[in-house]
Amino acid sequence: MINDRGHIQTEQQNPDSRGLDRLAIVDAVRLMNQEDRKAVEAVGRQAEAIAQAVRMAADAFSAGGRLLYVGAGASGRLGVLDAAECPPTFSTDPAMVVGVIAGGAAALQRPVEHAEDDPGAGAAAMRDRRVAAADVVVGIAAGGTTPFVHGAVDEARRLGAKTIFLTCTAREHIRVPADLFICLPTGPEVIAGSTRLKAGTATKTVLNIISTLAMVQIGKVYENVMVDLDAKTSDKLVDRAVRILMQLTGLARSEALYLLTRADGKVKRAMVMHRRRCETPEADALLAKAGGRLRDIIE
Repeated sequence: MINDRGHIQTEQQNPDSRGLDRLAIVDAVRLMNQEDRKAVEAVGRQAEAIAQAVRMAADAFSAGGRLLYVGAGASGRLGVLDAAECPPTFSTDPAMVVGVIAGGAAALQRPVEHAEDDPGAGAAAMRDRRVAAADVVVGIAAGGTTPFVHGAVDEARRLGAKTIFLTCTAREHIRVPADLFICLPTGPEVIAGSTRLKAGTATKTVLNIISTLAMVQIGKVYENVMVDLDAKTSDKLVDRAVRILMQLTGLARSEALYLLTRADGKVKRAMVMHRRRCETPEADALLAKAGGRLRDIIE
């Protein structure tokens, strides 16, 4: 079924980019940069709603629930990307932040025909992932009309989960109920309908904020460094972890590396061991008692 999307801003022709194919390349670069600024400004106007989304996600994590992103095409890929970045950054279980894309894993690299047009598939994706009351589901649809996302959000609500609808069009065009709406009317794209552009920039920015600040709220960050880093997965992360310990403790590099080794690569554990002059079991007990919040232990 073909839906009339003519009223949706992302589908309209941008008067500022008419003649794009005739512009000098440097002028086209400046034009796209100017348009991307509108995406950032749109995010800023939704600060209160985004803050509410952060609180919802943090509350879900604290209650043992999950954050699930659901989308199709570029929106779905952005959700999967944000979810995939959480384990290496915050040492989270991969099941804690989950990306769901219409068409499954194959759709990450190439379009899956009509995958986004099936609301039943979106609903089934929620049931397959055993969505429940402790979870938060973020439906991502740049134009606001994606049937797969609507089906997923409807089913998530039926299953008792909190729901957030993230879109790059105005609220009045959204026909699905949700607990919270984040509406980022970024306007017509430089290439009409290509929502991987401004809409994608705005969407990625919001997902960055939600996942990052929710992790901050549950103690995954101290000051502005990723102290819940698990440095066992790559040499780059070992180097980063050592530099974090040097910065926060004043230790020499060799001393920080030795401390990290004793802590089995876990920066937060190493920090507690250093400040409390204890070994792994006591450090872990202190972290568990503090709910993982390093500041509560070392200050």
